[in-house]
Amino acid sequence: MKKLIVLTLILIGGTAMAQSTYGLKGGLNYGATGDYENYSQVIGDASTVAEGKEKTGFHLGAFAKYEFLGIFLQPELVYTRLNTEYDQFDYRVDKIDAPLFLGLNVLGPLNIKAGPSFQYILKNELKNTDLTISKVENEITVGYQLGLGLELGSLGFDVRYEGAFDENNAFGQAAADNNFKIDSRPSQWILSVSYALN
Repeated sequence: MKKLIVLTLILIGGTAMAQSTYGLKGGLNYGATGDYENYSQVIGDASTVAEGKEKTGFHLGAFAKYEFLGIFLQPELVYTRLNTEYDQFDYRVDKIDAPLFLGLNVLGPLNIKAGPSFQYILKNELKNTDLTISKVENEITVGYQLGLGLELGSLGFDVRYEGAFDENNAFGQAAADNNFKIDSRPSQWILSVSYALN
């Protein structure tokens, strides 16, 4: 019982001593989604595959940071637009990202961080084509982000890489007997600037 009381007091004291910060962030992302595949329902295995080309997108959101003894927990809520170029059209994904980082201050203003990123897809859209997406395999997915940060007073700068664990295909019909799918998983670099409000 005494050990439990001591542990509770340590946790309460640690929470009270933890430094909390919150603020706004935004920036650019550069990357692509996965392959586009056009396949025939009649012929069976016959298909054509095109690799997506990287394009620039953007993100805007908010963050909170709870730091104790050089270790921090940083949840974020971010609106992200990811753009990809294929041979005959552009593909746009709008999503809400909710990454949850565990980070470590390593040297002065430098930190490293990594964690899961929960994603909710708002919109899958094809541009410069008559093709449309009819359904998405999963609207909610889990990926990961890892990166390096620099904090200079209220200003913060981040460079991160975002990837995904599993395929998440968006489906549509290209012609009477042809369907298509696009792997909507992100693979991108993220450059962010943040500003702490407190």
